[in-house]
Amino acid sequence: MTETTEAHKKKYAKYVLYILTGVYVFNFIDRQILVVIQELIKKDLNLSDGQLGLLTGFAFAIFYVTLGLPIARLADKTNRKNIITASLVLWSGMTTLSGLVVNYWQLLLARIGVGIGEAGGSPPAHSIISDYFPPEKRATALSIYSSGIYIGVMVGFLGGGIIAQKFGWRVTLLAMGIPGILYAFLVYFFVKEPIRGMGEKIKVTPSENNFRQNLKKLLSTTFILVALGSGSHAFLTYSLLSWAPPLLTRIHGWSPLQIGLVLAVTNGIGGIIGNIVGGRLTDHWGQKDKAWYLRIPMIAGFLSIFPVAAIIFGGGTSWLVIAILLAVFLTSIYLGPALGVLFSLVRPDMRSFTSAIYFFILNTIGLGLGPTVVGFLSDYLAPELGKESIRYALSVVFLMEVLSIILFYFASKRYPKDLAKYEAGATGEA
Repeated sequence: MTETTEAHKKKYAKYVLYILTGVYVFNFIDRQILVVIQELIKKDLNLSDGQLGLLTGFAFAIFYVTLGLPIARLADKTNRKNIITASLVLWSGMTTLSGLVVNYWQLLLARIGVGIGEAGGSPPAHSIISDYFPPEKRATALSIYSSGIYIGVMVGFLGGGIIAQKFGWRVTLLAMGIPGILYAFLVYFFVKEPIRGMGEKIKVTPSENNFRQNLKKLLSTTFILVALGSGSHAFLTYSLLSWAPPLLTRIHGWSPLQIGLVLAVTNGIGGIIGNIVGGRLTDHWGQKDKAWYLRIPMIAGFLSIFPVAAIIFGGGTSWLVIAILLAVFLTSIYLGPALGVLFSLVRPDMRSFTSAIYFFILNTIGLGLGPTVVGFLSDYLAPELGKESIRYALSVVFLMEVLSIILFYFASKRYPKDLAKYEAGATGEA
């Protein structure tokens, strides 16, 4: 009977993981759909690259990262499933409304609404997953959840490219927003709120004192290095995700449908495999030496520089497709291991807030600055370089990736010490 019950719990945990991964799919469909249709929006609304950069970057990110903190704190105290459901309805609804706008400012406000909604998505989902899975399986589970990024990008690029080619950008936004509202009912009725601390088999009683004490522990050297390293890496990934379609259109003459098909397939295959490989490798090697949880993202980041350079400065359709596939695979490895590291350093009742602070830093640097800086750099260089300006504007990502590699290196040295210190303190508290 006990074995049957345990098997049922494991099966249900996977079921919840897959449903929440679906939420993350909609998160990234609605977050990135503007990328594949932005050239159509630019022509229709007569926008500059700087304005496009604000739409896909800063305007979304500033509300996403700032509101993520209070929402995550609420999630550490209240029902996380309800927060995810309400957030999904909000961001999907605002995506739908984006298809009805008539000018730039209305679209900007709608994108802000998407950012506000998505602020309540991942932090409570990370917390729920961490309660359903034990520490030794957590990086893999979080990596599977993170694969929703690339499934979402795949669906957004593929579906968005096909719909935009036939019906235009407004219908594309309507078609991508409405299904998320319907999916919210599945989350509400079929996901059960887990007991906090269930993954570690401990009972957790949140209190303000615990929060203040654990906030100090959260801001460890490892956390700061991992968060800054992830943000620097995300500068590269979000810049490429936002500006690869204009690059392929302006320099190589690709159509929206061609871009959608290629980016959908490469992000789907490369991103999903990269996430799962990263999670499994780190869960395996990390049991022998905890430093491997951060060495593997560091190595993957270094290797990613080469295919990224080929994307920006290379040519030839076949070579570009191969380079994009390799770049997506290598740049997607870091997230599951990074989250696994951070959640191992805090109590279960701090995980939503930990996730929110981490993504505050990651998205401020990556999503907020990345596409926006590249967009304004492209505008600045355009009078002299013309359409080639986008290539040289994207070159800034190499500096940020080198910084990321350095930060992950020092984090890998520090993590075993901070983990031992946390575990000793947790044992003392028990």
